[in-house]
Amino acid sequence: MTRPVELDLGLVVAGHGRHYIVETPEGHRLICHPRGKKSALVVGDRVRWLPVGGDQDEGVIEHLEPRRNLLFRQDEWKTKSFAANLDQLLIWLAVDPQFSESQLTRALIAAESAGIDATIVLNKTDLPDAEAQRARLAPYRAMGYAVIELSLKHTFDAASGTLNERLAGRTTLVLGPSGTGKSTLINALLPGARAQVGEISQALNSGRHTTTTTQWYWLDRATNSALIDSPGFQEFGLQQIEAQQLPAYMPDLRAHAGGCKFYNCTHRHEPGCAVIAAVERGDISASRWRIYGDLLDELSRTRW
Repeated sequence: MTRPVELDLGLVVAGHGRHYIVETPEGHRLICHPRGKKSALVVGDRVRWLPVGGDQDEGVIEHLEPRRNLLFRQDEWKTKSFAANLDQLLIWLAVDPQFSESQLTRALIAAESAGIDATIVLNKTDLPDAEAQRARLAPYRAMGYAVIELSLKHTFDAASGTLNERLAGRTTLVLGPSGTGKSTLINALLPGARAQVGEISQALNSGRHTTTTTQWYWLDRATNSALIDSPGFQEFGLQQIEAQQLPAYMPDLRAHAGGCKFYNCTHRHEPGCAVIAAVERGDISASRWRIYGDLLDELSRTRW
């Protein structure tokens, strides 16, 4: 009787097209290709692989291990996955350029729906408009989200202590628009980050395009502290969310929605709506309620 082939365990740390960099438990990295024409692998996935022709520098991915979670966005046309098996989402914002509260809310809803903790960082707090942007984040503090304020450019040593405490022992995905100082963070925490990007780019034969892909960095392998950097984005669709479930993923609305007169209340115009009453009292910010309305309209449209 032939013994079944034992597959090696690996971690997906980068990818481009149908080429992936897989890291073994010993820290060795190799190029792997999935079987079949389609692949839905993402950074953070645990996979089982076999070497190709006895070559320990190239392999074929045979199996995807079950995921704890997956962070993704979805519009009417496509789904874009960010990373899998996350402990935390770090939403990286800045005083300038001014952040979009709608995009922030969308990212938080995606994290809530995937069961992933989220932390908000406001960078460049040395700039004149800091107080106004701090005020915009006040409702999120009130909801219980951790909000870290810093100025990497001027006080990195002080800021890195707070960040390292938050990042220790966790796999963290960093999301944020370009121009917010995200690359400054990566290079400051990981002096060899640029070298890693170059090595992976060369291995994948993807040249400059690797800078537009998601990549895994070890902050401290011994404590399983890792940072995943993802490129910026312009849109963040939430088509994976059912319209009626939307309030369940918004903590400020969720805290009041149970008190509505009607069980199917949309929290837009119904009499006896506890959410509207909370908006009128100032317990829910007007901007958050407005964003909720926009999202409800978006998710209620007919899906083809």
